[in-house]
Amino acid sequence: MTATTLFTGTATAKGGRHGHSATSDGSVSVDLGMPKNGVLEPGKTTPEHLFATGYAACFGSAVEAVGGQKKLDVSDASVTVAASLQKSDTGFSLAVKLTLKAPALTKEQAQEVIEAAHQMCPYSKATRGNIPVELAVE
Repeated sequence: MTATTLFTGTATAKGGRHGHSATSDGSVSVDLGMPKNGVLEPGKTTPEHLFATGYAACFGSAVEAVGGQKKLDVSDASVTVAASLQKSDTGFSLAVKLTLKAPALTKEQAQEVIEAAHQMCPYSKATRGNIPVELAVE
């Protein structure tokens, strides 16, 4: 199977978690920081925030596609991604909780949509089997 590249986003980071990251086209330019006692310094973000933002947007598009295929109203749907940095005896890792809020759907329909979107979303495909991803319907 041959894949056609539709778009490539490129970013460079300098200084790790206490540095700066920016995209090559200038669309994103952020100072990075590490929360101290659960509080992040004003004006800074974390790699987990950036990952969560991308995953939520991508998953939202998958929800729209699934809604269209199944003829379900997902027009007011929102996706929240909580990306967590974790530490264990074996080192650092990520975990994700994905929450779908779809006011026009029943709980059963929303569950069907979130599961189908999880099979379709490129971020879900990339993380599958690599990090824990919890699906929730609100």
